[in-house]
Amino acid sequence: MSPALPGSAPERHRVVLTGFGVVSSIGIGAAEFTESLKAGRSGAKPISIFDVEGFAHSNGCEVSSFDPGQWVHNTPISSLGRASRFAVGAARMALQDAGLEPAQLAGRRGLISLGTTDGESYELDQLVAVELADGPERMDPEVVRRVSPVRLSTAIAQELGLTNVEAQTIATACSAGNYAIGYGFDAVSSGEAEFALCGGADAMCRKTFTGFYRLGTIAPECCQPFDVNRKGILTGEGAGVLVLERLDSALARGATIYAEVLGYGLNCDAYHQVAPNGASVASCMDIALKNAGVKPEEVDLISAHGTGTKANDITEARAIRDIFGTAPPRTISLKSMLGHTMGAASALGAIASGLAIAHGFIPPTINHTETDPECEIDCVPNHAVEADLRVVQNNGLAFGGNNAIVILGKYEEGQESRENAA
Repeated sequence: MSPALPGSAPERHRVVLTGFGVVSSIGIGAAEFTESLKAGRSGAKPISIFDVEGFAHSNGCEVSSFDPGQWVHNTPISSLGRASRFAVGAARMALQDAGLEPAQLAGRRGLISLGTTDGESYELDQLVAVELADGPERMDPEVVRRVSPVRLSTAIAQELGLTNVEAQTIATACSAGNYAIGYGFDAVSSGEAEFALCGGADAMCRKTFTGFYRLGTIAPECCQPFDVNRKGILTGEGAGVLVLERLDSALARGATIYAEVLGYGLNCDAYHQVAPNGASVASCMDIALKNAGVKPEEVDLISAHGTGTKANDITEARAIRDIFGTAPPRTISLKSMLGHTMGAASALGAIASGLAIAHGFIPPTINHTETDPECEIDCVPNHAVEADLRVVQNNGLAFGGNNAIVILGKYEEGQESRENAA
């Protein structure tokens, strides 16, 4: 890049999404995920990967059809924790979906950013169980080596042979996927990186399930966001990885473009350990829209955080109405299908948003009986609908007031570039 003139703004590149990798309870890979979203499939079933004896109810959205050996070729699978297996698999899928070979990227300047809530807490569960039963000296050193959350990103670089990359794991809980996408957007749009692999990954673990259970927020059977009868979340797991690259790079190689990243917004209010703050959520939406150069009336769909808890759904819906007025865009929750996939949630939400734009449909909010009057949104109940989507907003809200929102737009050839506000 040639240096910017003194006092001038640096050149900004348009950033597009050209590949998606998905590991989820309702599908592996972008194609299967798309069909499940259209069909409104549920990933809810009895949890089997850890002991749930003693809990009155124990449904979750567990990944059961993922074969890591199909996707992890250069790294001993035994060296990877459950979440890292999801992350590495999703990264290879994303490159394959983008029509890119790892060798094409090996020497190029890149970024890997993965968000997470629990890191490798599934592995920690195993270690703690051994410690309690037999003492710390019986802990398996190989499991200990799998625990570091840094492995979520560095394992991708190692598996794909990417040697000129920055690899970051971002631990901002349930909005971490959007944080990671925002980080990648800045790196690619500024020219600091030629490409980015961004997203999030988490594995279900007894620790997190028990924590939410003791808070009284685990639903007995299914997740019903925005529904008057909702009873809470289901814990889930999986990974979503997106390929971000410059528009000119994508066009030069004839890549399929799912959507354009228009901008994002972040804030952290630190209002409460677990309760969301409506004014802060609304402020984050405003930041994201201004950063993307988008007016509220231009947004066609909101993929909400939509956990299915009383507090989150009412707070988020009111914040949406604060920004969008009395007739907000249709607002859906993928957690009705996927459960709460923690650090992967907003990454999978961004992928679903890109697929919705590319394929012209709105995924439904399933398990819906009656919208809570305090929510006052159209959640597209139970059945997907066809729609020409031009701008989609993807919300990610997290404990501690960590909010992150990404704005995606439909790419059309000849479209004039949008300016991103500082």
